[in-house]
Amino acid sequence: MHLGPVAPPERVAGGPAGHYDVPAGIHKIKHVIIIMQENRSFDSYFGTFPGADGIPMKNGVPTVCVPDPGGGCTAPYHDVDDVNGGGPHGLVNAVADIDGGKMDGFISQRDKARSTCSTIYSPACSGNGPPDVMGYHTAQEIPNYWKYASDFALDDHMFESVNSWSLPDHEYLVSAWSAKCASASPMSCVNDPAGSYSVGQIEDAVRAELTTGKTTIDLAWTDLTWLLYMHHVSWGYYVQDGWQPDCDDDSALTCAPVAQHWYTPGIWNPLPLFEDVQKDHQIDNIKPLDDFLAEAKAGTLPSVSWIVPSSDDSEHPPAGVHIGQAYVTSLVNAVMKSPDWDSTAIFLGWDDWGGFYDNVVPPTVDASGYGMRVPSITISPYAKQGYIDHQTLSQDAYLKFIEDDFLGGARLNPATDGRPDSRPDVREDEPILGNLESDFDFNQAPRKPVLLPTNPPTDSPTIKDAQYFEGMGPCMGCTTPPPGNLNS
Repeated sequence: MHLGPVAPPERVAGGPAGHYDVPAGIHKIKHVIIIMQENRSFDSYFGTFPGADGIPMKNGVPTVCVPDPGGGCTAPYHDVDDVNGGGPHGLVNAVADIDGGKMDGFISQRDKARSTCSTIYSPACSGNGPPDVMGYHTAQEIPNYWKYASDFALDDHMFESVNSWSLPDHEYLVSAWSAKCASASPMSCVNDPAGSYSVGQIEDAVRAELTTGKTTIDLAWTDLTWLLYMHHVSWGYYVQDGWQPDCDDDSALTCAPVAQHWYTPGIWNPLPLFEDVQKDHQIDNIKPLDDFLAEAKAGTLPSVSWIVPSSDDSEHPPAGVHIGQAYVTSLVNAVMKSPDWDSTAIFLGWDDWGGFYDNVVPPTVDASGYGMRVPSITISPYAKQGYIDHQTLSQDAYLKFIEDDFLGGARLNPATDGRPDSRPDVREDEPILGNLESDFDFNQAPRKPVLLPTNPPTDSPTIKDAQYFEGMGPCMGCTTPPPGNLNS
């Protein structure tokens, strides 16, 4: 494997479309931070946000509904509950939810998945009210998220990169692809939108690494950290210790908990398994969350950061919404107080739709995506205030922005990146994909921080339920509370 320095290739966007000019002013951003939360559709969080392409309504009443196998048709409704159940969110569920563009499978998929429930305490497995996959939250429940959207930029056509669940999406978030590989050769990999491994396989791989020094899982295709390494760009991937958020069966609603640590691979931490991360000796860039907080305080943030939570802070049902919002606010506040704030862009996103209703049909670019529409907010001293970006975007746009800012527009392209793999397309160059540079005004003076409180919304009518579930819900049915978090 060639690890020596290479010159940046000439950027050509979309193949024959011609030369690509990196957006002017983008280099004022010295730090890109991707904060990735879990399992919410755009409509479930911002379906009634003023000016956004949200839930179709007339005189404040939804004009759409989804058939309920139990009878009738359920319209979206204001859900004031802090703890939600959501629905299954694997590849087969995504296809069924979309239903050829009808966007009407959400309730039936939730009902079918209830047979997998392992605990009666999860709201996904109990309750007699309307199915909360049709619920939406407002500023009443998520005031800080709505405040960020009002003060910075909201992307209302951001789609999940892959039409599937958390694992493949987190692979896309670092590599613009999800695949399975027959060997350590990048050319042995084949497209797999369902994800590259299971929880059980991760545990086997960790044991093998400890005993033989060789993992049993090879993520052999090229990820973005390879390009960052080749161009001498610093990066960090920060993992909060606790519990993994999702189930080995991506269509299940509950399951036994699995521990999550920054030093072991997992559903939200695929980078330790990437062949190039092992070979270029960058694995020490995968760190505990405390390191991010310390680096923010010291003004020593790397150029590129990814941050993933443990289950309790993730908003992955049945984790409390207010807990996740407080955790995110703590992170954003830490960056805003940092000496690095004036040169930072934060992309706050949610990895997949979590089974929740959305009314917009995802566009198709290839066999793996796009997936369902998800929330995305751009927070930066250069972000346009109160801007709603209507471009068609996917989470590949986060990588595109990083590549434009730090790599001269170089892409994860087998023809140019010096480490060819068998990926079917160059996702960052899809003609349909917009550019997050539109969320910024690089001519404006850097804006001051917007520091928000991290305390939970005390007027929530279900705060006691949220507190009851904090010990078991976020662990997907466990009975031992997860380790402490930023809100404790």
